[in-house]
Amino acid sequence: MFPMTSFLFLAATVLLCGYTLHKVRLIHLLLHDVRDRSQRDNAGLFRQLEALQGLYTDLGLRHSLPDTRGWAASPDFLLMLARHALAEKPRVIVECSSGTSTVVLARCLQLNGAGKLYSLEHEPHYAAQTRRQLARHGLSDWAVVLDAPLKAQDFGDATWPWYSTDGLPDGAGIDMIAIDGPPQATRALARYPAGPALFGRLAPGAAVFLDDAGRPDEQLILRRWAEEYPEMEQHQPACEKGAAVLYYRPRA
Repeated sequence: MFPMTSFLFLAATVLLCGYTLHKVRLIHLLLHDVRDRSQRDNAGLFRQLEALQGLYTDLGLRHSLPDTRGWAASPDFLLMLARHALAEKPRVIVECSSGTSTVVLARCLQLNGAGKLYSLEHEPHYAAQTRRQLARHGLSDWAVVLDAPLKAQDFGDATWPWYSTDGLPDGAGIDMIAIDGPPQATRALARYPAGPALFGRLAPGAAVFLDDAGRPDEQLILRRWAEEYPEMEQHQPACEKGAAVLYYRPRA
C-alpha cells in the first residue's frame, strides 16, 4: 500500500510543478507583451519623427517649431493639416485653440501666397505665446490670434462653454477648420459646439480636422455630428492621438 506521507509529498510536488509552470508561462507572456509594446512604441516614435521631418521639408522652415509633445498636436496630425492646406489652398481657415498648428497653417498660407488664419484662443497666456511664435517665423500677416474667452452658450437643449466668435469675419465662407480645443476638462463633449457654431459657415468642399479623435468623448461627438450633419462626410485616418476629417458635401 502506498504510504500516506509519500502520497502527500508526490501531490505537493505535482502542485508545486504546476504552479511553477503557470508562473513561467505568465512571465513568458509578459515578456512577449513588453517586447510587442516596445516595438509598437518604437514604431510610433519613428512615425512621429518622420512626420516632423516631413513638416520641416514641406514648409522650408528656418526656425524650429514649438513643442509637439504633451498637449500640443502631434507631428502626424500637423503634417496632415499642412499637406491639405498646401494642396487645397484654403482662403479662410478657422482654428479652435492656438499653438504649433497656428505656425504650421500660417506658413502654408504664406507659401500659397493667399489666405488668412483666424485662431480662437481662450487663454491670454497661450495667445501671447502664439503671437510671439508667429512673429519669430515672420508669419504675423498670415494669421490672427483672437482673444476668444469661453462663454456659456446654448446649443440645442444644453449649455456649453464655447469660444466667443465675435472676431471672425462676417460673410466669408470657411474653407478649413482645425479643432484642438477647448480642453477636455472644460465639459463633457467639450468640442461638440464646433458643429452648431461653425459648420453653418462652411464653404462647399470645406474640410474639418478634429484632433484627439481616439478619445471616447470625441467618438461620441463624431456620432452626434454624423446624425445632425449628414452632409459632412467623415473619415478617420490613422494618427497618434486619433484624428477625424470631415468634408462638407452639400446636397444639390
